[in-house]
Amino acid sequence: DDKDLGLACVRAYNDFMVEEWAGESGGRLIPLCVVPLWDAELAAAEVRRNAARGVRAVTFRELPSVLELPSIHDSDGYWLPFIEACHETGTVICMHIGSSSTVPASAPDAPSCVRMTMVNFNAQLAFADWMFSGLLVRYPNLKLAFSESQVGWMPYIMERMDRIWRMGNAIANIDPLIVEPPSSYMAGRVFGCFFEDDYGIANRDAIGIDQITFESDYPHQDSTWPHTHVYLTSALTGVSDEEAYKVARGNAIGMLDLEPELASATKE
Repeated sequence: DDKDLGLACVRAYNDFMVEEWAGESGGRLIPLCVVPLWDAELAAAEVRRNAARGVRAVTFRELPSVLELPSIHDSDGYWLPFIEACHETGTVICMHIGSSSTVPASAPDAPSCVRMTMVNFNAQLAFADWMFSGLLVRYPNLKLAFSESQVGWMPYIMERMDRIWRMGNAIANIDPLIVEPPSSYMAGRVFGCFFEDDYGIANRDAIGIDQITFESDYPHQDSTWPHTHVYLTSALTGVSDEEAYKVARGNAIGMLDLEPELASATKE
């Protein structure tokens, strides 16, 4: 309940990430900072403080309302200061699976394999939230990343969103700002991150090759480590060199707007 202490802890963590963890890496390590979720104005200030020293991404919750926080649809615009700060500074909003402290379950006694299979379901809900929120229209420089969510589910959700949009307000409450199909706001703005998703690679054209980024998910037990290179080489079999570069490296550089010298440092 001590919010002053909480803010001090948030700032201390970010200082460690920027100054110590990433500070001497020569650009090889890229910090992902946190914000005080209990105050969107303070969150905005923290985004700007970190952006001023080169931070390019911030972590956010898939479904804030699960944590008894306002949703991104809040009629009072609770999150707008935070979102505006991300928009103005080019800070990518990253949402990791399970970031709302919950994962989907069909029943309390369902085996853990059910949860593990459906672990990215909240990411799908968050994806629909943001695409229908009108925020990508209102803030044209805003970027989102769905971390560890995989990407194979995206084509159908995009198709379904566009179908609902075409039906209009006869059956759905569509924000009037959304004058184009929701999927049209994805290019260059919304990124999916995968570590093992052959179906997603096979359907990369439906997603948009420029929107797909790769991660290893180290050190989680279902990561591709220590065979990450072997997996990715196999997964990209038949994919052009240009597309393979985008998935493995180029799209992440573009998403985070990395400097050329930073990209060179990470390549080494």
